[in-house]
Amino acid sequence: MLLRSYFAFSQAGLLGQNLKSRLQHSLFSTTAIAQRAKLPQEKERFKPDVTELKLGTYTQNSRRTGIIARKAGMTGMWDEWGVRVPVTVLQLDNVQVVSILKTSNPSLARLQIGCGTRKEKNVTKPMQGHFKANGIAPKAKLFEFPITPDAALPVGTEITASHFVPGQLVDVTAPSLGKGFQGVMKRWGFAGGPASHGNSLAHRVPGSTGNINPARVYPGKKMPGRMGGKNVTVMRLPVMKVDTALNCIWVKGSVPGHDNQFIKVRDSIKIVKHRLFPEGATVPFPTYIPGESAEQPRETVARIGGQDPLIPASD
Repeated sequence: MLLRSYFAFSQAGLLGQNLKSRLQHSLFSTTAIAQRAKLPQEKERFKPDVTELKLGTYTQNSRRTGIIARKAGMTGMWDEWGVRVPVTVLQLDNVQVVSILKTSNPSLARLQIGCGTRKEKNVTKPMQGHFKANGIAPKAKLFEFPITPDAALPVGTEITASHFVPGQLVDVTAPSLGKGFQGVMKRWGFAGGPASHGNSLAHRVPGSTGNINPARVYPGKKMPGRMGGKNVTVMRLPVMKVDTALNCIWVKGSVPGHDNQFIKVRDSIKIVKHRLFPEGATVPFPTYIPGESAEQPRETVARIGGQDPLIPASD
């Protein structure tokens, strides 16, 4: 009798332990925790369905894609008034649409643009699969550009220099020249200490870095450190000339980075005083399409307009 009751209690204990472990596992599983936390569902992703390339109508709310160019160097040109203008030559090297990316905003899309060429042996296996899935040869550089859905381009579309209009404003982005570890006078423009009258070994020192009250240095204090080598965006640069034979655009002023640097060029997004495009200009939208868009000459130079600056204005 005692032996039979012992076996009954032991079996009940085993069943209780199994039930307890199962209950704990179900209560603290990932699925159960997520259900109790009522986590939000995954956001719906949107992607414009573009199968063919066709011309559209540009509006003020439209946002075209940008391009990747190589910095060829700086030179000068003369406008219609004979005034010399410093320009930077940017060359488009086999720029193509690599893929269309999904976004959580239905009114915004993203295009992945590739530039240049690269040998397949120098491309990682995941990127080789990415290029093969889209039917694109390996690219040297990839960047993403936000666009509006009406400016989407099919995968494989080539973008040339005719994408830009002479006289329009563009924003250029590239890593600035790295200058290494620099002091506060070169990095931040400090005046430095006195050059004479008792100054000893303190001509270029930063000086005090704070007071005794906080007993610490405030974050963001201007001090010596690495200078340059960071992404810089120069905004609202005019396109002075478009060369369709060399596939180059001539941008007024200087552009960040060294020669042969990859430069991101897009339509200016900060319109303060001037128009984005010249008045009466025909904007190739979503891009220039050979055979459908108006035929372009080899060189198109921007017209400055206004009065001849070399002739004094009459009272």
